[in-house]
Amino acid sequence: MAFTVIALIGWSLQQSASTQVLTNNPPSKVQHDKPNIIYIIVDDLGIGDIEPYGQQKISTPNLQVLANEGLTFVQHYAGNTVCAPSRAALMTGLHSGHNQIRGNYELGDFTDEREFGQMPLNPGSTTLGTVMQSAGYHTALIGKWGLGGPSSYGTPNKQGFDYFFGYLDQKQAHNHYPTHLWRNEEWFALNNEFLHSHQSLPEGVDPYDPINYQAYLREDFAQERLTQDALRYIKEHQNKPFFLYLAYAGPHAALQAPEEYIDEYDFEETPYGLHSNYLPQRRPRAARAAMITHIDKGIGQVKALLKQLNIDENTMIIFTSDNGPSPEGGADMEFFNSNGQFRGYKRDLYEGGIRMPTIAHWPGVVPAGKLTNHVSAFWDVLPTLAELADVELSSTTDGISFLPTLTGEGEQKQHESLYWEFHHKRGDHAQAVRIRDEKNGDWKAIRIFNKQYRDNPPIELYNLRDDPSETTDLASKYPRLVQQAALLMDSSRTRSFLDEWNFDYWPSRYGSKN
Repeated sequence: MAFTVIALIGWSLQQSASTQVLTNNPPSKVQHDKPNIIYIIVDDLGIGDIEPYGQQKISTPNLQVLANEGLTFVQHYAGNTVCAPSRAALMTGLHSGHNQIRGNYELGDFTDEREFGQMPLNPGSTTLGTVMQSAGYHTALIGKWGLGGPSSYGTPNKQGFDYFFGYLDQKQAHNHYPTHLWRNEEWFALNNEFLHSHQSLPEGVDPYDPINYQAYLREDFAQERLTQDALRYIKEHQNKPFFLYLAYAGPHAALQAPEEYIDEYDFEETPYGLHSNYLPQRRPRAARAAMITHIDKGIGQVKALLKQLNIDENTMIIFTSDNGPSPEGGADMEFFNSNGQFRGYKRDLYEGGIRMPTIAHWPGVVPAGKLTNHVSAFWDVLPTLAELADVELSSTTDGISFLPTLTGEGEQKQHESLYWEFHHKRGDHAQAVRIRDEKNGDWKAIRIFNKQYRDNPPIELYNLRDDPSETTDLASKYPRLVQQAALLMDSSRTRSFLDEWNFDYWPSRYGSKN
């Protein structure tokens, strides 16, 4: 198969050494009818942030090995451009025009006393957890949830996960040294004093003096807790099929990591902390790089353990990110070229906000060292895993299984279009649709509703095949395609039960719609 995207964006898969097996006497192979599945998602990681997609300043050798031995997707899309609706699309197999969760709907605040989480998934929702349970899997979520706070009907244990350890509230996940995580529905204390994740350096202090950052340092790094719990879980469930959803909260701000990881990087730095909206960080570039490297190390440990237990050949790993990179917390997107050649970041429906680094690995089944330009999205994951687990879905999804792409067997069906919508908390809205056209190009249309364009805003049109960076708006040249895009935008959604997730909603500061 010819991958024209290689010439288009110039990515290459560099060879690197594999993680060493940790034992000379591996156990006999564990065989059961269905493969184990480990789905790893990270937070606010851009498509250019890791080595397999061209990153040169951040060390991610284990992800490079994963790509060398697996299949790298170059056109896989997030469910949305912010956390909750993106993860909801992953969980339910529904895009944001049909999903219950279409935006970040925050409850409570950043304190422990008011940890109320986000709008919870409805009882009885079909999720990845419930589907894999019905297929006979033991299911676990280790990491960030964000689809239902403490004591709500949206907690993971009520949404198909036999075991949960991590953050329930995504606001709590703004702090990587919190006072606690949750184990199932019980508070799990960490060895950290409370630290508010949104504060500035005091006025008048020297932002270059390390002593002024001591008050923000803690010891018990939550992301390391997630890795260690994932390793424990794999060991304990190695003899039966398991589905592990491993959801790291980094590199989402605040930019925090163990000092020894930060010390590995020596960049020229501008401290972040004066008049800031996240925790002060003296070395923001190094801190963000350290967060990504720490995740990479954890993935290497997971992969090595699978090999040690002799279950690697019966385990599929998928790695991805929930949305594009963000400059929040002092992150320097331009320095790292975090969105690669693509336009936009988190909260944009341009490619940089939704096109995700994605790698699949399964020795002997998923082709090794290959790229695929198959166009897919988060809502395809549920039907893909259902087909892999040989379980029939009882509810409708917007997805198409990409199992034939993973295995190289069978005919791969294609989406005729993909649809996203985004609702910003300030009241702006956006829509995007990608239209399949093998003959003339890969078309992408975007429509942005804001204070200036509240009714019938102009539609932007881009040919991603010729212009993946979305630099040239071709709307005036192709009016029929613009009309087709408008029809798809109007027909690909149902009205939300929540006013602010509809396109005729405007906050009071914008005045009445009519």
